[in-house]
Amino acid sequence: MEPTFRRAFNAAFGPSIYADILGRLERRLGCSIPFRVAETPLFLPGRLRENLERSATEIVQQISRPALIEQMKRAIPPHLDVPGMDALPNCAQVDFAIVRGPDGELEGKVVELQAFPSLYALMLVQTEIMAEVLAGMPGLDRRWSCCFGGRSRDDVVAQLRRAILAGEPEESVVLLDLAPEQQKTYPDFVATKLLVGVDAVCPTALVRERNRLFRRVDGRLVPVRRLYNRVVFDELESKRVELPFRYDEPLDVTWCSHPNWYWTWSKYTLPYLDHPAVPRARTLSALDGVPPDLERYVLKPLFSFAGSGVKVDVTPEHIAAIPEGERSRWLLQEKIAYEPALLMPDGTGVKAEVRMMFLRAPDEPELSLVLNLVRLSRGRMLGVDQNRDLTWVGGTVGIWPVD
Repeated sequence: MEPTFRRAFNAAFGPSIYADILGRLERRLGCSIPFRVAETPLFLPGRLRENLERSATEIVQQISRPALIEQMKRAIPPHLDVPGMDALPNCAQVDFAIVRGPDGELEGKVVELQAFPSLYALMLVQTEIMAEVLAGMPGLDRRWSCCFGGRSRDDVVAQLRRAILAGEPEESVVLLDLAPEQQKTYPDFVATKLLVGVDAVCPTALVRERNRLFRRVDGRLVPVRRLYNRVVFDELESKRVELPFRYDEPLDVTWCSHPNWYWTWSKYTLPYLDHPAVPRARTLSALDGVPPDLERYVLKPLFSFAGSGVKVDVTPEHIAAIPEGERSRWLLQEKIAYEPALLMPDGTGVKAEVRMMFLRAPDEPELSLVLNLVRLSRGRMLGVDQNRDLTWVGGTVGIWPVD
């Protein structure tokens, strides 16, 4: 994106550079990376960075209004309505497609949002690795940041610790996910252990005594006081996992983020938004009929991850196949034309999606933007299946020089 840095990187790039990035990252974490890491960082120019920062902050402020939150709570399934929901989530993500605006400049258009943790720790580690590699490239040996608001890496680590631990001892807080070692996000779990000190634990390994949870550490039962919740509910339900607790039961724990936010701030939220960066979106249940210009829309299930179930080329048959009782759980959203603005060394354009990542400790009144995550694509969508066997695609981070 930023042309001077892009030219310098592309001129120095070769297979050994990519091998060096991957090797350093895997050695730092002590594990392999089960998803594709992109060959390059995204060099975010100042004007685009300001556009994304402003839009993301305004959108989060808009959906933080208590009256609107009450409306959006209707998305919470009754059997997964967890007691003790807080006034705001601890984590939130706003995903932007990078597009070409009417004035010819690059800008962001919202793809989706979610009040769910993301790869906070991994992005900090990955930025450090990128900086180490860039130091050996002519014109790129400088200090780099992926953090907003003038924050340093240490500032973000401290804020991440406050949000996840909330004052509890590290051993009484767990990162909760199903079979953590088998998840594609496992490298972030390792990075979280390095930076925050909490273990990744499968919920099936927890021990329940009345309304309290415990885990076994070196043969002793340790109270679990706070859950850094990474369980994706569609995986939980599709695998029919038996847990030692039910989500709708009162437990003597706190959450980061509370599970109800998984539903409340989500694709379900998009029709409530009024912002220039948000394309028009409506649930199928709110439609009077099939739009005549259906080719201008994509069809998305409200609650799925990694692009599963999305229909890019929507037909009337796709809509007719969804039962009436499920139509409130599907979204028709205006298509977004990604701009292939990141150039590979051979001149091929690559599309980018930037996730703007927010945090809030329990004692803080509002969420604050801390860092970002980037996904690169050369396929029609950002998912793995649409980019299979392609290079210069996958996960990376947006960086800029620190003066």
